[in-house]
Amino acid sequence: MPAAPRKTTLEQCVVDSLEAYFDDLGGSEPHGIHAMVLAAVEKPLLATVMKHAEGNQTLAARWLDINRNTLRKKLAEHKLL
Repeated sequence: MPAAPRKTTLEQCVVDSLEAYFDDLGGSEPHGIHAMVLAAVEKPLLATVMKHAEGNQTLAARWLDINRNTLRKKLAEHKLL
């Protein structure tokens, strides 16, 4: 019987990625980690939500619990419009 697929949480994926980032730095001091992580997560978040909302910005904004105008601004910033 094959083993059940391993379920990794989003939180664990972030931890693993950050640990790899620190390892890759090789002791160098990091800069701008917060902005880097937000930029790396926000674009795929928006793209995936928009895909599942079938392009419906009102629905996507509701799912994200943000204002539709904020969503449009973020979509434009990430060149997703």
